[in-house]
Amino acid sequence: MAGGMSAECPEPGPGGAEGQSPGPGRQCPPPITPAPWSLPRWRAYVAAAVLCYINLLNYMNWFIIAGVLLDVQEVFQISDSHAGLLQTVFIGCLLLSAPVFGYLGDRYSRKTTMSFGILLWSGAGLSSSFISPRYSWLFFLSRGVVGTGSASYATIAPTVLGDLFVRDERTRVLAVFYIFIPVGSGLGYVLGSAVTTLTGNWRWALRIMPCLEAVALILLILLVPDPPRGAAETQREGAAGGSRSSWCEDVRYLGKNWSFVWSTLGVTAMAFVTGALGFWAPKFLLEARVVHGLQPPCFQEPCSNPDSLIFGSLTIMTGVIGVILGAEAARRYKKVIPRAEPLICASSLLATAPCLYLALVLAPTTLLASYVFLGLGELLLSCNWAVVADILLSVVVPRCRGTAEALQITVGHILGDAGSPYLTGLISSVLRARRPDSYLQRFLSLQQSFLCCTFVIALGGGCFLLTALYLERDEARAWQPGTGTPDSKDVDSNDLERQGLLSGAAASTEEP
Repeated sequence: MAGGMSAECPEPGPGGAEGQSPGPGRQCPPPITPAPWSLPRWRAYVAAAVLCYINLLNYMNWFIIAGVLLDVQEVFQISDSHAGLLQTVFIGCLLLSAPVFGYLGDRYSRKTTMSFGILLWSGAGLSSSFISPRYSWLFFLSRGVVGTGSASYATIAPTVLGDLFVRDERTRVLAVFYIFIPVGSGLGYVLGSAVTTLTGNWRWALRIMPCLEAVALILLILLVPDPPRGAAETQREGAAGGSRSSWCEDVRYLGKNWSFVWSTLGVTAMAFVTGALGFWAPKFLLEARVVHGLQPPCFQEPCSNPDSLIFGSLTIMTGVIGVILGAEAARRYKKVIPRAEPLICASSLLATAPCLYLALVLAPTTLLASYVFLGLGELLLSCNWAVVADILLSVVVPRCRGTAEALQITVGHILGDAGSPYLTGLISSVLRARRPDSYLQRFLSLQQSFLCCTFVIALGGGCFLLTALYLERDEARAWQPGTGTPDSKDVDSNDLERQGLLSGAAASTEEP
């Protein structure tokens, strides 16, 4: 009360009714408020390290088949179009299950859901290594089950990190997390190719992965917490949850969030190109090497493809550098340009288009120049992985981030890499059917089927330019009352910076 007098509280009267005046000097007990959810600093970073390790294994599974694609085609006797269908089945099952895991991740234990996914994809991957060539359809099915398991992790893991870290710290952690997309993809090529060379049997690459995934499952269970949703923004359990909305209401909210919509379409363009490149680039480079007379054609397994190792190493190197550059550029420039994140994504994609075009058209003339422009294009693409995740977390309220991740994955894969490997292989097969059967014509058919990627990636740059138009408005709406995040009336923004999600840790000061 004003004037320094202590507040008095009502006392139950006869019959338990409230409202009667208490005795003089009687003080109200302090209000009961939920205790802040906190985590020691070292535990949060250990949890992030475990999630990064599992992300590495996840993306190794995505592209391990691409590293031994020629051997798989020889064993199961499948054409380019059917080989591309392998990745389409994988992505198709992933996108069908992603909304289910997003729904579960917003409402139930995220740790349990991720553990189930790891068990599912590792079991399917191990069993696929024993499939007979007579049952090629079963090999396709096993790749679909691996995709289903991968969906649980890809959908939920970024939301856990979003609830462990805030602001610049979250940007840095997401950058490290998304570094393992290109690193895992590259190691998938390297592991598949290296194990095939060492053992003479590509199936052993699929048998090594479950051992690494068993370690990942144990670490996840022991070391990764399941923080309250929105804990990073609110500092108190339940404040970010708000009233529980239905899945349809979450989807309706996301459909009106134009920053989310346009950034999702931009991610779709990225997925289309990375899916086609990731699956077909090693074979494209091998056929270019044959055309240049640097290697004889392969007609019987095991096929020695040094380009799987080269392309995998190139993917790792450009991925690490690109993710770090993109995240650091976003962290620095968004302090002076609020729309810096989508502008960085747009400029990198628009610059990727000519690099990819030059890599394709120069391959028959000079292989070195093709590698240079291909590496530059991969570098520019990799600049976006951490940035687009940060855009989603900043414009979507915590209560439906899992659903948002799931929808972005689903749309990105439906229109992106679910169809791009198959479409590229199909165009290549159609073009080859009309030409003489020679290695040169096979190479030119695959080269020309790739050209559609340059157009798609330029469209992706335009989508991120449109994202920049709505970003500030949608960020402000994500913090309005009734959206499941604290209002400025309840929690001052300066207080958020002063408070630490991680107990005993001072808030990180912004760097210039």
